[in-house]
Amino acid sequence: MTLEIVTETTTTTARQLSLVILCFFFFVCVCFEREKRKKMALKLNQITFPSIHNLPSQPRSVRSHRVLMASTLNSISTKEVQNLKKPYFPPQEVPVQVTHSMPPQKKEIFKSMENWAEDNLLTLLKPVEKCWQPQDFLPEPESDGFYEQVKELRERARELPDDYFVVLVGDMITEEALPTYQTMINTLDGGIRDETGASLTPWAIWTRAWTAEENRHGDLLNKYLYLSGRVDMKHIEKTIQYLIGSGMDPKTENNPYLGFIYTSFQERATFISHGNTARLAKEHGDMKLAQICGIIAADEKRHETAYTKIVEKLFEIDPDATILALADMMRKKISMPAHLMFDGQDDNLFENYSAVAQRIGVYTAKDYADILEFLVGRWKVEKLTGLSGEGRRAQDFVCGLPPRIRRLEERAQGRVKDASSTAPFSWVFGRELKL
Repeated sequence: MTLEIVTETTTTTARQLSLVILCFFFFVCVCFEREKRKKMALKLNQITFPSIHNLPSQPRSVRSHRVLMASTLNSISTKEVQNLKKPYFPPQEVPVQVTHSMPPQKKEIFKSMENWAEDNLLTLLKPVEKCWQPQDFLPEPESDGFYEQVKELRERARELPDDYFVVLVGDMITEEALPTYQTMINTLDGGIRDETGASLTPWAIWTRAWTAEENRHGDLLNKYLYLSGRVDMKHIEKTIQYLIGSGMDPKTENNPYLGFIYTSFQERATFISHGNTARLAKEHGDMKLAQICGIIAADEKRHETAYTKIVEKLFEIDPDATILALADMMRKKISMPAHLMFDGQDDNLFENYSAVAQRIGVYTAKDYADILEFLVGRWKVEKLTGLSGEGRRAQDFVCGLPPRIRRLEERAQGRVKDASSTAPFSWVFGRELKL
């Protein structure tokens, strides 16, 4: 009896001891986890999260707060950063976008235009063997005189001011974002898009060949700027990558009526811009650069002819829908292709670049009004007849717009400008330029 009591007591004591040990182990684990969380919290407290209330009201001109959060994780270990990684978001975002605004029944209009496109667009393309190539205007790397040719190019480039190079770089970056523009055209409804990547419809053939011709522009300017030694190529390359990643918002809504009005305006704008950089290069004594900008401008003029012909045909076939589309684009205002430009530093880079272009006379508000006036005349908008009531109102709006834009520009020019307004440009090694 006594032995049984002792045995039972010993068993009970062992169970109690095991329970105590288990509780102690659990307590140690809890304390260890709390300490680990405290350390992580201290590290996370070092991160500055921007408040949405402090962000500017225009979403497309600011960097995404999601990207900013990722960029402030410098104090965290590599392993922790991997655990906290966020998906990529473009630094410039377009919050509200409209898609597929063209009525489905309009698709047949563009299908019926395919034979016309073959006869009137594809004939404006040049055979590759007859096209100029960037190497035609650059030092010959296989030549014994290559280094001397580069030296001469750099000597001519020394005579050009920084503000000229900022505008030339901006034009080049706009050209280098060509993948975005081909993508935009291939979003258009109505049988315009290249459905396979090698479609043999006239619309698809035009888009690919137009892209191929345009591709030479960015290649030529990029190589020239690299050889000039006057610009920071690393920051320029970053700007190109940011811009292609951000895309563009032309407000064309997958609608070919809007899309071809936009491209007509833009080809005219790039023709003017490259023509003015050619003129300024000549004034500064760089005849080779003037030739480069001039040959690019000539291409843009030929492409302008193609796109304006398309809209002219639409006015002939469907004047009411076309004038409504033109008025719609002008109310929304034509945005420049590189309006989401960013270099990793300046949230207002496009606005600052545009201000320099305006100041030195490469592309101005007056040019914008002149382009609209040119297109209104080219398409004989004032002479349109048989329009609906809404169409006539759109006609009056569009025809009266160029004088209004000019009056606004004159008032803006009449205001006293702040001569101290400057901004640094990473493209020219962070030097401050007058805006």
